[in-house]
Amino acid sequence: MASPDLCIVVAEAGGFSPAAAERLRGLGHVVFADADRAELATLVRNADVLWVRLRHWIDADLMAAAPRLRAIVSPTTGLNHIDLDEAARRGVAVLSLRGETEFLRTVRATAEHTVALLLALVRRLPAACVHVREGGWNRDAFRGGELYGKTAGVVGYGRLGRIVAGYLGAFGMRVLATDPRVRPDEVEPGVELVPLARLLSDADVVTVHVNLTAAAKGFFGAEHLYAMKPGALLVNTARGELLDEAALLAALEQGRLAGAALDVLADELSGGMSRHPLVEYARTHDNMIITPHIGGATRESMENTETFMAGRLAEFLHGPG
Repeated sequence: MASPDLCIVVAEAGGFSPAAAERLRGLGHVVFADADRAELATLVRNADVLWVRLRHWIDADLMAAAPRLRAIVSPTTGLNHIDLDEAARRGVAVLSLRGETEFLRTVRATAEHTVALLLALVRRLPAACVHVREGGWNRDAFRGGELYGKTAGVVGYGRLGRIVAGYLGAFGMRVLATDPRVRPDEVEPGVELVPLARLLSDADVVTVHVNLTAAAKGFFGAEHLYAMKPGALLVNTARGELLDEAALLAALEQGRLAGAALDVLADELSGGMSRHPLVEYARTHDNMIITPHIGGATRESMENTETFMAGRLAEFLHGPG
């Protein structure tokens, strides 16, 4: 039975799952909003639960404005948009998809987007579409490449890395993977576990699937980019903070890499991404594709994850069952 004293604030309610919304209404009073920072600071004053996606930085100031806050819910695996130390200091639980291995095996959106970005980059699809919209029809101007017979390097062989490796193998690619946490006998058939240095030197395509932690920030730096096979492609659908973006820009400008496709950029929550150096480069170079962190933004994945997290919130509030 819903508790009239429990207030749940959903801060980014656009396209929110009806099934999840109904589940939340069964727990308490729910406020659905598409709030900016100032509006959110007002809404959380009476919130017991704050539900967010990726738009807001949930920091100490925002938590201080929510004296009743018991839990923050985020249907994501990455949590760099939440000050976890501050939440722990205040005794605020953070409920997320992190560690929900069994459920996450059914969530394929980001893995599919990784392959979509790679295909778009290899076949020069965005530029070809613009060409047609502008009245052109010159197929020879957009001669692309193929994945078949090439070598893919998967950096990070966790849940997403495994799925992406399977997808790339289905294209007839040789698939290498690197992950210090994984033993050779734990990789799927058709995948070869190798040191990072060998992967970078051999792969025609490198795709990054590493969780962002304090230790992992900037781990893929200039030395890694310049160790990549000349003319290789880089795909990142993990987190922008994992890459040295200045070094990536230099590698592209110098022709060391043939192209890059990104769904993430560092410091996305700061705003002003139109002035980001990689976005500015992409405006005039069709070997750079950038999408606005939409990897997990499919109708199916958002509905499933929101419904799942509504169930996790119910367990947090009332226990299993």
